[in-house]
Amino acid sequence: MAGRADAHYDVLVLGEVLVEIHAGTALREAADGTPARISYSGDALNAAAAAAAAGARTALLAVVGDDELSVPLLRRAAGLGVDVSHVRRAPHPNGAYLLSADTDGDREFVYWRTRSAGSTLAPRHIASWRALLTRCGALVTSGITGALSPGSRDAVLAAARLVHGAGGHVTYDPNFRSRLTGPAEARELLGRIAPLTGLLKTSCPADARALVDTADPRAAAARCRALGARTVVVTAGADRLLLDDGTRAAYHPVPVNPEPVDATGAGDCFTGTATARLVLGDTLADAVAYGAAAASLSVSGRGGTGRVPAFGETAALAAAHRRSGRMASG
Repeated sequence: MAGRADAHYDVLVLGEVLVEIHAGTALREAADGTPARISYSGDALNAAAAAAAAGARTALLAVVGDDELSVPLLRRAAGLGVDVSHVRRAPHPNGAYLLSADTDGDREFVYWRTRSAGSTLAPRHIASWRALLTRCGALVTSGITGALSPGSRDAVLAAARLVHGAGGHVTYDPNFRSRLTGPAEARELLGRIAPLTGLLKTSCPADARALVDTADPRAAAARCRALGARTVVVTAGADRLLLDDGTRAAYHPVPVNPEPVDATGAGDCFTGTATARLVLGDTLADAVAYGAAAASLSVSGRGGTGRVPAFGETAALAAAHRRSGRMASG
């Protein structure tokens, strides 16, 4: 497949798409005959789906495999409103992961990524997407993508440099995974990409403790900004978010979902939504509020793309939450 190289997108998402196998029980209790369902996820697809739902013209920049699951995988991405015409193919299987229902975001997943198609992402792919990257409004990518292989790491840096150099916005989520990379490697990548970012979204304590040696959200934001990030968002649990825009650091309450099902992909939903709304002209405060609302709604679904809220629903929740905050403080 090949899309037009001169096409313009509001948001490009660079990364990995995964086959998602959702177990019907806790993984440690999975036994012979445990039922499971197949879906499609990965942080790149999660973020791209959220950006598209938020109203941005969005394309996925990824490498997928040549196995039988590639067709339904791409069909699902397209069904979520994401342009997949620029996706590349590789003679490797698609990566996959097994998970169970996770309402706390504990990330107890089992992955199969060795020699996956996604891990073959390399600078040559970025060169083939150069025209897209230099024309886009924003790029979303992550530390997961950078940790897949040395080539993927170089690809992430090359893409971020192209977008930043062309005056576009870069959103980066370190998304530290100890099974993929070590703290030293992840810190080094963070230090190189932070100065290129318009928005750096991280989590505390998970990312912050490993990458900037703190479990305090304010300190984490300050240390990320010291690395060169212009604006930092730190998620600190399901109901708290810190925004540091360089003028002040303040906590923003997050709408609480009263009936959470699965927190998988909630952070990706935030980054995709917030980035889309920034590119579409919303203020930083509004974009962050929409991102938080979309992330809250997303945990009602099972899996990374099980619940991708329409923007009308996201905007309504953000507005209602803003009104309730004013009444509570009045």
